[in-house]
Amino acid sequence: MEPERLSFKEMCARFDVTPRTLRYYEYIELLSPERQGRVRFYGPREIARMTLILRGRRFGFPLEEIRQWLLIYEKEGTDAQMRKWVELADRQLQQLSEEKRQLEETMAELRQLRDETTRTLS
Repeated sequence: MEPERLSFKEMCARFDVTPRTLRYYEYIELLSPERQGRVRFYGPREIARMTLILRGRRFGFPLEEIRQWLLIYEKEGTDAQMRKWVELADRQLQQLSEEKRQLEETMAELRQLRDETTRTLS
């Protein structure tokens, strides 16, 4: 069975990204599609990388950090990449916890001001 290959348009549709986003990911070397003339094809490697890129973005990782993390696989293999992932995930979880704490604090303050305003209007 032939490995899956997606065209540029199919890749955008599969991952719900704009052509501009896909071209940018290529420009910053997150993706390296196969080219046949002006036509780009994305094979299993690029499809897997795109899945990881979008997952990383969803978790709040900067693109440069994602790029560096993907390079680890090519240079050092899966185990090194997974160890780095655990390190990055721990750091990101701490950061998200702090952001959550700050957001809860802000929401509590907003509720308090809303309640005070409601009492003033009564």
